[in-house]
Amino acid sequence: MRYSVISFDLDGTLVDTAAEITEAVNRTLAEFGVPRQDEALITGFIGHGARHLMLRLLAHLLLQEPALADRLPPDAVLQRLDRHYQATAGRLAQPYAGARDTLQALRGAGVRVACLTNKEHRFATLVLRACRLDDCLDYVVGGDLLPQKKPDPAGLRHVLGVLGGQAHRAAHVGDAATDVETARAAGAQAWAVPWGYNGGESILLARPHRLFDSLPDIAEHVLAANRAGGFAPAMA
Repeated sequence: MRYSVISFDLDGTLVDTAAEITEAVNRTLAEFGVPRQDEALITGFIGHGARHLMLRLLAHLLLQEPALADRLPPDAVLQRLDRHYQATAGRLAQPYAGARDTLQALRGAGVRVACLTNKEHRFATLVLRACRLDDCLDYVVGGDLLPQKKPDPAGLRHVLGVLGGQAHRAAHVGDAATDVETARAAGAQAWAVPWGYNGGESILLARPHRLFDSLPDIAEHVLAANRAGGFAPAMA
């Protein structure tokens, strides 16, 4: 058996987007007279798309200072966030080391490669294009293209359906428990990287099948397994 499809998360896995998300959020807050927030706080909410992040941040701010409720109407805040992130998406993003080479190596060996992210699709495509990763992918699914987001397995199953892959010959790579849960629920290998956001928790707590120290290590593992004609042993 050989790997036929490898799917990657975006934020915190292929690309570091913390700075540009933080900037968009803080530009939004400034319009409503709210002080800038620390990047560490904001990145702790990354994982389910920009709008969900802002709603979680608003809940946090209102818990700390309930009087802000009159100044932070959610619909208006989200509308302004969309505009600000449209302006910053891809501007400050940095691909993690070896991202492009990894995707190219996999595709060059006949493995189909996808990006499955909870980030809104229009923002995901901006980031991927700015980081020169868009032409290395066979398929991209943003968080608003389907009715369900990760950790629902529907997104990964959709990717496999489009790319003609089978779950037992596929893996999904991410930096958070959400990605591990998605892969397991879809019947694919759940792989993880130790950088990224993950709400400040160690990715090991999510019990991925395998943890990789770098993106090129993923390509090396897949290509070696495919040359051998089977899966290499996974983490327990």
